[in-house]
Amino acid sequence: MGVLWTFNAFRLNKGNEDNEKEWPQALAIVIGCLAALTTGMLTSWSSPFLLKITKDKENYDISEHDASFFTIVHPAAMIVTCVIFSILCDTIGRKKTLLLITIPHLLSWVLAALAQNVYVFYASRICAGIGDGCMYAALPMYIGEVASPKVRGTWGNCMVSAMYLGEFLIHVIGCFLGVKETSYACIPLVGLFFVLFCFMPESPYYCVIKGKEDEAKQALKFLKRKHDIEEDYEMLKNDVKRQMSESGTWKDFFMIKSNRKALLSAIFLRSSQQLGGTTVFIMNTQFIFEKAKGGVSPEVSSMIYLGLCLILNIVVIIFVVERLGRRLCYILSLSLSAIPLLVLSVYFFIDQHVHDVDISFLNWIPIVAMISYLIFNSFGMAVIPTLMLGELFSTSVKSKAMTVLMIDFGLMIFVTNNILYALQSVIGLCGPFLFFAICNIISTFLSFFLVPETRGKTLEQIQQTLKKEVADKHEIKR
Repeated sequence: MGVLWTFNAFRLNKGNEDNEKEWPQALAIVIGCLAALTTGMLTSWSSPFLLKITKDKENYDISEHDASFFTIVHPAAMIVTCVIFSILCDTIGRKKTLLLITIPHLLSWVLAALAQNVYVFYASRICAGIGDGCMYAALPMYIGEVASPKVRGTWGNCMVSAMYLGEFLIHVIGCFLGVKETSYACIPLVGLFFVLFCFMPESPYYCVIKGKEDEAKQALKFLKRKHDIEEDYEMLKNDVKRQMSESGTWKDFFMIKSNRKALLSAIFLRSSQQLGGTTVFIMNTQFIFEKAKGGVSPEVSSMIYLGLCLILNIVVIIFVVERLGRRLCYILSLSLSAIPLLVLSVYFFIDQHVHDVDISFLNWIPIVAMISYLIFNSFGMAVIPTLMLGELFSTSVKSKAMTVLMIDFGLMIFVTNNILYALQSVIGLCGPFLFFAICNIISTFLSFFLVPETRGKTLEQIQQTLKKEVADKHEIKR
């Protein structure tokens, strides 16, 4: 992964030696994404350890029913606390808000290490959810504001890659270590992020908003590696001035048509991503593979699945999204992802309900279908919603947008986890797979109307495009 990032940084700067440099922007994004690495580990923590904890009656004596709430209290905590972190992004800055993530992340690992009953584990998962709220509030905003369009298009997905890496690592570590040992092993990552990110600049957008001219110029010098940044500063200042001239109240957030259009697009992207199964499968990977009873163990299947998540996501970052565009990638991803989900639904229906048909010779289908889903998911559903969160909204309403979208994100994770467990317990795994497949099919058609194209545009150009589309529709109606 480091080799690919290094190669890509070289590719970004080739031919740019005498102008602004792009590698400092990539560096700030990569270091910021260390927070996403830990978030990924904590998000997927329940997958390898839920079953371990429920089976370890000597140390924990926790039922599968009680442990199933590990995946529910986590998003609930994110929903409750996300408003606080969105406000902090505007009051103390994107950088300082991200640094605060070390507190809930550290507490989550320590509580998991010390836990001897289900309530301490719940407290650990609540802290993990609080950390999620902090990261999703600040990191997409930070990435969108420190990067140029070219860097953002290539490195903007680094957050998702870091989360996949964390999810993969926690499954690998979980195969060899117990809950306590894993927690102690992961604590240093929290400290590493805090130390390195202290040396990164604040978002120049935030500095301009707060009237911190010297700090904004220093941030631009760091990010662009240019001595003369007056032109860049004036351009940024004018963009922020225009965007901040728009009222940023909650009323205007919902009443201004371009804001509503951006919000509708963002809510659709995040909701369709979750209703398509993206996060719920990652949070319950081992649970799904154990219920599938395939030819490969749940532990190995999970590592294969999440390892491919990571590899495919890096390939997508470098070669696919910026070439094909966000909109086309998302539409193709939704439509193609429905196919393996339908196959899995049929397979589990026959396996669990048609008892006179022996399909044991087809026990390779779950892992192959899940990998196929992963391939189709990787170049659209997995990356586009997060990438576009930092692109769609005007500076004046961005923190409010992040609040609404995090609530939506947490609710969708909560809902999809409950749907998975409820349908699985009533009619078997065929139920949830069919549900997610139908959602993908419906979302495919809606994407033609709700997903804009932002490839290659500055944040200001995206705002002007949204306003122009709204104005054009108004003229047509007249």
